[in-house]
Amino acid sequence: MQYLTAWVTNIILFILLATVIDLLLPNSTMQKYAKMVIGLLLIAIILSPILKLFSTDFEQVVSKALHTSQEQKNLENLIHDKKKEIQASQQAYILKQMAVQLKTDAKEELMNKYQMNVETVDLEAKQVDQPEFPKDIKSIHLTLKPADDTGSVETVAQVKIDTSTPRPSQYAETKEIKNFLAAKWSIEEEILSIELEGGGVNSER
Repeated sequence: MQYLTAWVTNIILFILLATVIDLLLPNSTMQKYAKMVIGLLLIAIILSPILKLFSTDFEQVVSKALHTSQEQKNLENLIHDKKKEIQASQQAYILKQMAVQLKTDAKEELMNKYQMNVETVDLEAKQVDQPEFPKDIKSIHLTLKPADDTGSVETVAQVKIDTSTPRPSQYAETKEIKNFLAAKWSIEEEILSIELEGGGVNSER
């Protein structure tokens, strides 16, 4: 209501001012130009609320559109980051379960045949949501420890060692273990690496 009152007041004051100017100007060509300018200014004052309304609405629409676009972009980025985080967590869980299964499968036979304990099994998978074994596995790294270096170990079964036969070299023994595990797990030897605790890495890649 206050804005409407101010608008009407401006129109009345401008008309009065225009009348005074018209009376003061001499009857000449200049008076015609003055009337034309005064008429245009009067039209501008009358239309000012409408122009201001359209201008305000346009600015608000543009501002709202830009704000909405930025919010949508931020939301998409947040969803993408959360999706990657969930996928990484899910993949890590799947690989952990695979490692536990592989360790369980090989533990007893490695002890009986090679007197080796499986310390750790680490898997690296391809960039897939739910890796499958073995097609999506890029590498498998095992850490083995000789049974006589483990200190107090629970007795699994009686192990007989033939001391009359020379013990194979570490390289040859690691190669034999790799062949055994690759066949057991149906994987390529190239993706398997073995580290003997205290004896370095024997990956043979």
